[in-house]
Amino acid sequence: MAHLQGSSPKICTDIRLLANFKELEEPFEKDQIGSSAMPYKRNPMRSERCCSLARHLMTLVHDPLNTAANQWMERTLDDSANRRIAIAEAFLTADALLGTMQNVFEGLVVYPKVIERRIRQELPFMATENIIMAMVKSGGDRQECHEQIRVLSQQAGNRVKQEGEDNDLVERIKQSAYFAPVHAKLELLMDPATFVGRAPAQVDRFLQEEVEPALQPYTSDLEGRSLLTL
Repeated sequence: MAHLQGSSPKICTDIRLLANFKELEEPFEKDQIGSSAMPYKRNPMRSERCCSLARHLMTLVHDPLNTAANQWMERTLDDSANRRIAIAEAFLTADALLGTMQNVFEGLVVYPKVIERRIRQELPFMATENIIMAMVKSGGDRQECHEQIRVLSQQAGNRVKQEGEDNDLVERIKQSAYFAPVHAKLELLMDPATFVGRAPAQVDRFLQEEVEPALQPYTSDLEGRSLLTL
């Protein structure tokens, strides 16, 4: 699971967590059954299969390690039967795991509107630091600004957690005369793109400099799609 660490809240990017938030889903066949007990569910069957295969593949590593620890480089055959099973299973498991992952990524379904709604709910709290900095640049006292926005944040948080309503922190800031110096800047201060730093450029660079050169020798093998039998 990946996190953005720092003073701001952690943002989870684990595929099953995001599926739980209804932000994305793995491919789902027309007649596929998501759950025998709950028909509405779309269980991440392929991703769960990947987890299962990955666990099995990790355990196979111990076979040659245990053999090496006991064999002492002697000319014995106590590694023969073990090797015939472990090596073959490792390659077959890795192949099945990678094929399943390829199928997931090729058919990944993303729901931008759900993501947008979640951002609208969480971003106002994350943007408080930007708002404080903008207020200070406008001549405000940092401690006073911190206290003002802390009170408004607690009020908005209570509305979300106790009343089940939407996050209205931005509206509270707009209605506060204290924050008048930044009212015209709020849209810019709330721009989600300003919170990702160099991540887009870093991803593009990694793909161009690392991933694409590594895949280049296998271009002819990457033309087909991965099909699974459910």
